[in-house]
Amino acid sequence: MIKRRILFAFLMIILLLPLWLWLGWLFTPSKKLVVAIIDKTVLNQKDQEHISLTWILNNHRFTKAGTQTYKINHDYYGFFPGDSDKYKIKGLERFSFDQLNRLSVDADVAYFTDTYGVYNKDWYSGKDNRSRQAGMIYGGMSAQDIEFLQDMKARHKLIVTEFNTIGLPTSADNRNKFESLFGMHWTGWVGRYFESLDTSVSKELPRWLINTYMRQHHRTWPYHKAGVAFVNTEDVVVILEEGTHLANPVPDIITAAYGQKKLSLPAEIDYPYWFDVISPEIPLNHIVSRFAIKVNANGAKELKKYDIPQTFPAIIMHNDKDYRFYYFSGDFCDNPIGLGTSYFRGVSAFKWFFYNGGDPSERRGFFWSFYRPMMSEILEENASEKK
Repeated sequence: MIKRRILFAFLMIILLLPLWLWLGWLFTPSKKLVVAIIDKTVLNQKDQEHISLTWILNNHRFTKAGTQTYKINHDYYGFFPGDSDKYKIKGLERFSFDQLNRLSVDADVAYFTDTYGVYNKDWYSGKDNRSRQAGMIYGGMSAQDIEFLQDMKARHKLIVTEFNTIGLPTSADNRNKFESLFGMHWTGWVGRYFESLDTSVSKELPRWLINTYMRQHHRTWPYHKAGVAFVNTEDVVVILEEGTHLANPVPDIITAAYGQKKLSLPAEIDYPYWFDVISPEIPLNHIVSRFAIKVNANGAKELKKYDIPQTFPAIIMHNDKDYRFYYFSGDFCDNPIGLGTSYFRGVSAFKWFFYNGGDPSERRGFFWSFYRPMMSEILEENASEKK
C-alpha cells in the first residue's frame, strides 16, 4: 500500500511538472530590456532568423516596456512577410538621423541577426537562390544601420552581430565602415558543414554552390560523403570531404576558459551550419571561441592553397567601459526551435528531451547547449548593469 502511494505521488509530480514550470515562469518578475533586433531575411512568419533570441527574451521575462513581451512577428526591424506574396519593409532605412539617435537612447541592446536579405526568386518562387545575379528585394547593411551602430557605440551600449552582418550584399563601403568601427576584417570566405555531399541524397546542398563548383572543375562533382564547403566573394568554391580531406567532418567550436566561466559555454561543441572567416584586431578584441576544421594532410594542403586558416574566431568580444561588442562568426541565432518551451521556467534542465544528441547536424542541440546559455548570460549581465 505504501509503495502504491509513493508511486502515485511520483506519477503526480511528473504529470504536474509542466504546470509548476509554467507557474514558475508566469510569476517570475519581468525586467525591462529594450532590444533593437534587425533581421532582413524573413521569408515566412514561422521560420525566422531571430527566433532563438526571441525565445531567450521571453524565457527570461525581458519586456519592451511594462509587461509587453517580445513578439516574433512584430518586434524587429527589417523584412515583414505577408500573405499572397505581399510584404512590408520596415527597416532602419526609413529613419532620419535624429530618429536613429533617439533609438540609440531608448535601446539597451542592438542585435543584427541577419542582413543577407530577400531575393526575388526566394520570395516569389520559393526556390533556393544565393546567386549574385538574382534580383534583390531588400538586404545588406545600410548607411542607416551604420549610423545606428555608431550611436550605440558612442553611448556605451551592448552591440551583438553575427554571421553575414557585413557579407554580401552589403556594399564594400559600409563593410569597411563596420570593420573600422569594431576592429575586425572579413576575409571574404564563408563555409558550411553538410551531412552529405551527395547531390542525389542531400536536400541541403544549394544548387548555386554545386553549379559554381562544376563550372570551375570541368562539370564534375566527385563528392558523396559528409564535408565542409567554402565559398568566397570571387565565387571560388573549395570542398573538403570526410576521409579525403577531413579527419572529422563537423567543424568544432573550441572555447577558452573565459567563455566557459563567464558565458557558460562548453569547452567544445560541433557546429553544423553557416559560418564566416574573420580576422579581429588584437588586443582591441578578445577571442572567446575558435572554429577548428579537423583536416588531415590533404585537407591542410587544400586550405593552404586557398589561404584559408584551419582555425579562426567563432566569437570575438570587446567588453570594456567604452562599449560592449560581440561578433558571432556563425549563424548562431538561426535554429529550428519553437517558442512553446520558452514559457517554462527551468526548462533547460530537461534540454536532452528536445534534441538528438547523437546527430551532429542537429542544430537544436547547439541552441540548448551553446547559444541559450551564452545569450542568457550576456543579456542578464546587461540587464543587471542597468539597475
